Amino acid sequence: MAKGKVTTVYFCQNCGYESGKWLGQCPGCKEWNTLVEETVSASRTSGGKPLRMMPRQAPSVLADIRVQEEARIHTHMEELDRVLGGGIVQGSLTLVGGDPGIGKSTLLLQVCRELAEEGRKVLYISGEESLVQIKMRADRIGKFSPHMLLLCETNLDLIEETVREEKPQVVVIDSIQTMYHENVSSAPGSVSQVRESTSLLLQLAKGLAVSIFIVGHVTKEGTVAGPRVLEHMVDTVLYFEGDRHASYRILRSVKNRFGSTNEIGVFEMREEGLVQVSNPSEYMLEGRPEGASGSVAVCSMEGTRPLLLEIQALVCHSNFGIPRRQTTGTDFNRVNLLMAVLEKRSGVQLSGCDAYVNVAGGMRVMEPAIDLGILLAILSSFRNLPLSQKLVAFGEVGLSGEVRSVSQAAQRVAEAEKLGFDTCVLPAVCAANLPKNGKMRLIGVRNVQDVMDALF
Repeated sequence: MAKGKVTTVYFCQNCGYESGKWLGQCPGCKEWNTLVEETVSASRTSGGKPLRMMPRQAPSVLADIRVQEEARIHTHMEELDRVLGGGIVQGSLTLVGGDPGIGKSTLLLQVCRELAEEGRKVLYISGEESLVQIKMRADRIGKFSPHMLLLCETNLDLIEETVREEKPQVVVIDSIQTMYHENVSSAPGSVSQVRESTSLLLQLAKGLAVSIFIVGHVTKEGTVAGPRVLEHMVDTVLYFEGDRHASYRILRSVKNRFGSTNEIGVFEMREEGLVQVSNPSEYMLEGRPEGASGSVAVCSMEGTRPLLLEIQALVCHSNFGIPRRQTTGTDFNRVNLLMAVLEKRSGVQLSGCDAYVNVAGGMRVMEPAIDLGILLAILSSFRNLPLSQKLVAFGEVGLSGEVRSVSQAAQRVAEAEKLGFDTCVLPAVCAANLPKNGKMRLIGVRNVQDVMDALF
């Protein structure tokens, strides 16, 4: 077949928008200087193969379609299974993103080890490391079964042949930015290569019922490098979060066609690899200061899991004309709003104070249920009055100073009681619906003034 005419097209590196000419601003995502020039062949399809006529498929009646429970593969890592929605779905395509050195490859190598121990055939394909490098990392994790196969290759045509010959149940691609398709003329990692490589892997996963994991690099903004269409093509998108200098890691799902996107998994990085943290609340509250003002325990919900965290606040009089406000782990504007509510509804003069609010442990929490905890931490630091170490709080605070109800109050109270807390400050509406026969002392508050009267 004669080669097709080669044309030049400009692709947006952020969203994949295609343009015939260079533009300073992408019309799709409105980002500046993201369009790059790439060459494409006009006579080939997205898969690089000649067009062919496909047989027409007749429409199906919705009522006649039989739905079966999808078969899931359990990884024996409860934290990962929870995030995936109960295990790996057969024939699924999963994207795992995260900062360099956060532990993406280590996590997937441990998953491969657990599955191979079960007798499942696993193929680990690396485009960034040699076989010796992978072996050195694997020896640190533990002993591997003979069912574990390794391949160092970046050519997707050869990878496709290997997968069809070996017929593994699970395949890991590390990473998608190093893979290339021979029919795409651009360099590996470009928009065209990433899109075509993912398209080919998607066809393999669905056609052969193989579960494929893709490792993706992230940009400085924390999103997966490459076009946004990459996230739309896969079934599940997982992000590995956490400070690489800290010991714990958070695995979070931002897209999941087979489960909830609110679940998180907590891991601790050790010398032998990643270890699951079965009780993250206890782990997050380790090292709390005793008798210090501005420290309050709050309970947030991550999916079906209650998570106890420590909110720290430091409020001091400002020496400058404009007070400084800084937050870590929560919304900056939300903290300013809560301080304005305190000043307006309770007469607490915070306009001339610097305020620093921190979610201890490096967690990032955006749930409104921590509003009451932030408010208590600010008041405690401003009045320099320490709160009880056994006190926990949760509740949403409105602009009128009212404390509004939150969901799953019973689960939050039960988690706090399990960890030894004896006093809980919560919305009065939630307290009225909870049984009074527990060991926990419930303080129901209707507004900000009730909070000050009860604790200050």
